[in-house]
Formats: sequence, C-alpha cells, structure tokens
Amino acid sequence: MLIDLHSHSNASDGQLTPEELVVRAVNRQVDMLAITDHDSVDGLAQARQVIIEQELKLTLINGIEITTNWLNHEIHVVGLNIAPDNEALLTLIETQKDKRESRAVEMGRRLAKAKIPGVYEGAKALAGEGAITRAHFARYLVEIGAAPTFPKVFDKYLSRGNTGYVPHNWVSMEEAINVIHLAGGQAVLAHPNHYHLSNKWMRRLFTEFKQADGDAMEVAMGQQSPQMRLQLAMWSKEYDLLASQGSDFHFVGRWRDLGKALHLPDIAKPVWFDWPSYLLLSEKKEVIL
Repeated sequence: MLIDLHSHSNASDGQLTPEELVVRAVNRQVDMLAITDHDSVDGLAQARQVIIEQELKLTLINGIEITTNWLNHEIHVVGLNIAPDNEALLTLIETQKDKRESRAVEMGRRLAKAKIPGVYEGAKALAGEGAITRAHFARYLVEIGAAPTFPKVFDKYLSRGNTGYVPHNWVSMEEAINVIHLAGGQAVLAHPNHYHLSNKWMRRLFTEFKQADGDAMEVAMGQQSPQMRLQLAMWSKEYDLLASQGSDFHFVGRWRDLGKALHLPDIAKPVWFDWPSYLLLSEKKEVIL
C-alpha cells in the first residue's frame, strides 16, 4: 500500500490544483494521500469532491501544515486526520493568514527598497486565493531573472540576513500541537532534517516536541539518504514518536514526486498503526501494511 502523508496544492504553495493533485496521486499509484497545505484547509473539500465525482480509488486524509516558532526557528507541524471545520483550527488559520500577509508586505517593501519593485504584487498573483509564502516570492524572482534557481533566490534574497528576509512571528509549536489535537488530529513534526540543526539541537527539538504532546515525526521522505532515513527512524523510537512518511510534493520535478521512494524502516512504528481499518484495506479487503 503506497501512502503519502505530506503534499501541497495551490491552496498554499503547490503548483497543482487540488483536482490535479488527487488525479496525479492516482496516476502515481498512491493509495492514500494527505493534502497538507501551509496554514490552509481550503483545498480539501474540492479534492474530496473530485474523488467522489470521478470515483477515484484514493483515500484522502484531511491535513494541514502549520508553520510555528520554536526558539526562533521556523518549525513545521503537520496535522493528520483533522476536522477542517473545527473552530479552534479555523481561528488559528486566520491568525496565521494575517501574519503571512503582514510578512509578505514587508518583504515586498524591503525588496523594492533594494531596487527590485513589484515583487509583492508578483508573488501575490502567483498565490492567487492561496496562502502566500516565500515560495511564491522565490518563483517570481526566478521568473524576472533576479536569480536562476530557487536555492539561489533564497541564498541571495530570502534567507536570514539577506535583503528580503523578514523575521517570522508564527504561533508556538505547543499551540499548533494543541489545536491539531482539538481538531481531532495527530501532530507530526515535519521533515526534521530540513532545519539544519546540530544533533544537540535536533535532540532538544524532539524532546520538547514530545513534551508538548506531539505524536509523530516524519521519517521517510523522497529525497533522502538511506542513512538519514534510518537515523530518523532510530530517533523516532528513542523519543517514543510514531513515524510518518511524505513526499512534501509541491510540483512535478525530476527528483521528487507523489509517493516516490516512500517506505519506513522496519524499526519504525507507523503513524497509521491504529487508524480505522477501513482506511488501510486494499481492494481485496486485506490489510497489506
């Protein structure tokens, strides 16, 4: 059974619509997909409607990826099996939306001051109705030739200490975990190895995430060495966190795609181990995990 529990639509910074995303998941032979847009649940209803109308053989997991502040580090927490209409969750989303907008305006102002005008407006156009993110700024800066690639844009303009960087003011990691639980979901620490933390700080993050009642951590990702996957699995066991997996899909690319190279090491305990059985059954009604 192919499970992908981290993906993005254009309700945040993904490039596919929710319809295109679920259709691609089916074409990629994904059996279960979580749509986890940044601080947004706007794409979930459309995705579910498409699955019903087109009778797609895909189990959709309601998800979200909440951007948080932990000791001045931007840490992402995925919520799985959330109730999208939960009042506490919707309130948090509105708070995050306001923070994103204020940050985006200030990023645009700083870039304009550095003689790169119109970046906020360009990023906003790319975001459309979705939550605006630094990825939209990066896409626009690449389009206008300010830098050749996403990494170069971040290195030159959008990372800490550079012209377009604006410090974040997100909700706390503890608050995000609490709201995910209030919405009936499981809180998953997203892509731990993406934060460029030392082992000492990584261990502190795991400890405090667990102390805040976090449920799981992402262990398997598409672009990842076998050694890193095994290390994350060992940490998940050491800190008594369940293990999740996801492509963190944003767009069709050479190295990352829905469901690509996703499997957990044997020592990891899957985040879905106690999910309702109907979510985990094959067409033959046999549990194949």
